[in-house]
This record gives sequence, C-alpha cells and structure tokens, in this order.
Amino acid sequence: MTQDTVRLAEPVAPAPHSGWSLVLPVKPLALAKSRLGAFAGDRRAELALAFALDTVAAALACPPVARVLVVTQDAVAGAQLARLGAVVVDGEPGGGLNPALAHGAAYAQRLAPAAPLAVLSADLPALRPDELARVLAAVPASGRAFLADAPGLGTTLLACSPGAVLRPDFGGGSRDRHAAGGAYEIALADVPSVRRDVDTGADLAEALALGVGGHTAAVAAVLV
Repeated sequence: MTQDTVRLAEPVAPAPHSGWSLVLPVKPLALAKSRLGAFAGDRRAELALAFALDTVAAALACPPVARVLVVTQDAVAGAQLARLGAVVVDGEPGGGLNPALAHGAAYAQRLAPAAPLAVLSADLPALRPDELARVLAAVPASGRAFLADAPGLGTTLLACSPGAVLRPDFGGGSRDRHAAGGAYEIALADVPSVRRDVDTGADLAEALALGVGGHTAAVAAVLV
C-alpha cells in the first residue's frame, strides 16, 4: 500500500462544512468474518471485502454524509476502499475494535470538528443510502445515539454530536452497554438494511433477501 494507491490520513486543515463523518472499521481480511468460514470456505476474505466495499459505496451515496473514513491495516482492503472515495486512516493503536474506532473518530473530529460523527459497521452489504439518511436524521442534536442490530443485541451505528466524546463499546451485547452508558436508542422500525450486519450464513441469506450491493452479489453468486 503506497501513497499512490491509498488516500492515507495525513494532517489536513479542518473542513469548513458540517456534513456527517462516518468511520468504519475493517479487520485484516485474513482474520475477518471467521464465523463465515464454514459457509464461504476459501472465499471468506473475499466476501468480507465485498461487504466493506458495498457498505462504503452506499455510505458515500448517502446525501447527509460528507466523508467516510476507514480504519484498517489491510493493504488490499485499504487500496480498494480508497478508490471508492474513502479516506484510509492508518496508525491503529492496537487493542481491538473499540480502540480502532476511537482512533478513527479522533481523526475524523480533527478533520471536521464541526461535523456530527458516527461509526458504522462495515458488514452491511444491503445498506440503502436512504435508510442510512433516515437513521442519521433521527440522531438528537446533542449527546450520543445508537442503532441496534437486527437481533437487538448488538449495535450497527453509534453517533455523537460535534464536540461530544463517542465512547464506542462494540462487541457482544453492545446494545445494553451503549444504553447503560447514556446513549439514546434510535427507534426506527423500517431501516432493515442499516440493522442487518452479517456474521453467519443465515445473516447473509437475510441480507440477500433485502438486496445486496454488486460486490457481495458477485461473490455470493458462487456460494449459494
């Protein structure tokens, strides 16, 4: 991964506008989506990348979103996501998902301090820009807010107002932890594409029923 292939996060002047900043985490592809191994076999990494590509493409097509930042150490994923228009944030601090998200969020807030901020799961291959826009519009003007995943146990989106501290606490049971931490739960019933993250073959079947993006559809076509 070089400066010629990836838009690495370098110090820049703050952006003058306040459209949403979205931060997405992408694991090294060799480690991503381990629970899909039995279903996808040697195409597991390819499928994980397809999820991220479709999620980022949909996020960039969402009118309220001004910028998408991807936190990843994976050169292949970083290069392809940068070509879509994402800013690739390097320098992950280690320690897992939440430190990576906090790192990306801190960079996003330096880049655009007047912008509202959200972190979004990178495994939403059925994501619809209009549904994401509705979720973002439901975020209160101050404080923190989150959207639960389809099973109602995890979180697919956590947002905060300009100047607020995001405090991501993703992982198993994150819905309860985000709520206990004072974040407002966004109660929209008709945004299934923003809730349907994919960890298993059954999850993928539900995403396919909703209608996935082209990258995921191409990989799934040889698996199902």
